Amino acid sequence: MGKIKLFITLNTLLMATAQMFAQGPNGTGTYYQNADGTKGQALKTALSEIIRPHEELSYGDLWEAFKTTDVRDDGLVWDMYSGITDYEFVTSGTNYKAEGDCYNREHSMPKSWFDDERPMYTDLVHLIPADGYVNGRRSNYPFGETDSPTYTSSGGFSKLGPSSVEGYNGTVFEPNDEYKGDFARIYFYMVTCYEDKVGEWKSDMLAGNSYPALSDWALGMLLRWAGEDPVSKKETDRNEAVYTLQGNRNPYVDYPGLEQYVWGGKQDVAFSYDNYSTGISVTVMTKEIPAVDVYTITGVKVRSNVDKGKATDGLKQGVYIVGNKKCVVR
Repeated sequence: MGKIKLFITLNTLLMATAQMFAQGPNGTGTYYQNADGTKGQALKTALSEIIRPHEELSYGDLWEAFKTTDVRDDGLVWDMYSGITDYEFVTSGTNYKAEGDCYNREHSMPKSWFDDERPMYTDLVHLIPADGYVNGRRSNYPFGETDSPTYTSSGGFSKLGPSSVEGYNGTVFEPNDEYKGDFARIYFYMVTCYEDKVGEWKSDMLAGNSYPALSDWALGMLLRWAGEDPVSKKETDRNEAVYTLQGNRNPYVDYPGLEQYVWGGKQDVAFSYDNYSTGISVTVMTKEIPAVDVYTITGVKVRSNVDKGKATDGLKQGVYIVGNKKCVVR
């Protein structure tokens, strides 16, 4: 899976190490502003209130929606369950007897977990096109990992079998490594968006509460999956397409690593919607010259060719990149 690589291009080039920060959601302005300054459980609640309102699609709408949310560069269907690679888009369901016969509409978080209730039933964030036969084999088993699969899809793409994840020994469906982070971020979205409902849902992956919402074994696994398979261009493109159709976003795609602020090692760090740190370090080139450019931490240039000694004068509170240095304005 192609990984997101973030670069800040400065006019001043030579050598230093600076902290790289992720750019927030493109074109959404202050979409996440109401979550600013929150952390941990409170951050999850604030995000829920932001992303919960959205356009409810019909189940029939999904066939057409997939044409923009799940289209590959070659124009074919992007299937995350099967190695079959030649599905063309259709506008209604088809029957299957074996893998490769057709694709259908898959609730990546099985609909039986929430009793087919809406708007979860048609929420495009977790609904994907998937090979019908493999989807049927997945059934409503939880995601997981297995060392001894009883079923493996074409090319070893997906597996079904007894769990090898510590803390759980039931049957699980293991997606391809390439998409484990995608599904982790989808699940983080679902338990965040529907915080007011998730406590009533039934699954071994769920905790029966609004926070943490996920059971210990599932949360640990999904956090690991998200870290091992970072946000890809596929996900960011899909997020934009869903936003166009449904009017809400997945914050865990917009802000890579955000799950650590909600459930992980950064629960004590306040979220900043326009000044967000991924914690990723990168080496950039810089040199000492009197005049510098000034950028926001998200890479937006705010000043050009200004005196280095007065570069941040009058700027509002925040963190900026001035030449080769990170500067904090208080």
